[in-house]
Amino acid sequence: MNKHHYVAIMAGGIGSRFWPQSRTSYPKQFLDILNTGKTLIQWTFERYADFIPKENIYVVTSDEYVHIVAEQLPDIPVENILAEPSRKNTAPCVAYISFKLLQKDPQASLVVAPSDHMILDGAGFKAIATKALHFVNDNDAFITLGIKPTHPNTGYGYIQFDTSKNDDGVYKVKTFTEKPNLELAKTFVASGEFLWNGGIFVWRVKTVVNAFEKYQPEMFELFDAEKENFNTEKEKEAINKIYPLCTNVSIDYAIMEKADNVYVIPSSFGWSDLGTWNSAYENLDKDYLGNAVTSDNVIVIDATKCMVSAPHNKLLLLQGLDDFIVIDTKDVLMICKKEKEQAIKEYVAEVKRNKGDQYL
Repeated sequence: MNKHHYVAIMAGGIGSRFWPQSRTSYPKQFLDILNTGKTLIQWTFERYADFIPKENIYVVTSDEYVHIVAEQLPDIPVENILAEPSRKNTAPCVAYISFKLLQKDPQASLVVAPSDHMILDGAGFKAIATKALHFVNDNDAFITLGIKPTHPNTGYGYIQFDTSKNDDGVYKVKTFTEKPNLELAKTFVASGEFLWNGGIFVWRVKTVVNAFEKYQPEMFELFDAEKENFNTEKEKEAINKIYPLCTNVSIDYAIMEKADNVYVIPSSFGWSDLGTWNSAYENLDKDYLGNAVTSDNVIVIDATKCMVSAPHNKLLLLQGLDDFIVIDTKDVLMICKKEKEQAIKEYVAEVKRNKGDQYL
């Protein structure tokens, strides 16, 4: 393992599209959504521990989740759990870990990754991530891992790349496109020039800090002014000073869409962002009627193609439903047509309006 290779696992989100199982106090990255015996963040940690030294694995999360991360990842040094005082999207998160590592190890190369994605082919992922790390070590470049699309999905962003020339499977990025409509997604997939944006990035920390200076000078100045305090007892105080002044912006918009040295590696390693109950349904075993059930205590009668999750200590009997999401927890039962799952965020907002924060 290379001592200059690091990973930052981003684990501060609240996973509202997996409500009511995912709650603000205990979001989806800390849940065993697929009933595997491990939570999503545990799978993510193990994936990177296979080729990144454990002492070089960092988790950036919200203040309120630090204790959960420490509990679920006992192998990670507690000082490697970085607490954000507020949610400001991914750019401040990346700036935090990058400035911190630049002070500690100027030769550091960094993988930035979500905590809640699923990757089935661990060996394939390791090979591609290692290739990306070696590429950025030798080039002043940003790498994103683009997922070869299997269908015209409207829930993902897309990356267009130059198919005409490549450096050992590494291609220059031409454009980033936010979630398209179905017709545009079909055009993208048919062209062979587009990949799904998997949200996994690789770069040298020196390269990304320079990019912040160029493209996000205000944010750069905030972190640069406090850089001497990183990796000291004053770090927490510095971050609490910086974050309220940071713009709420994604790293995609802040840097990646502006930089001219962005490259992509087309990848196939069994990836899913597990962003919705339908994506969980797609990745679970089904019974002969197409139902995906993540509980040992569910009886299904004349029901088809349903996504069902329920507590193991509670009997749930399901009859006559077709193509529904049924999620039962100790205090909330949600029954929703699968085709309406994109509206779950709206339903959560409705719950908040009518019932306050009690069920969130």
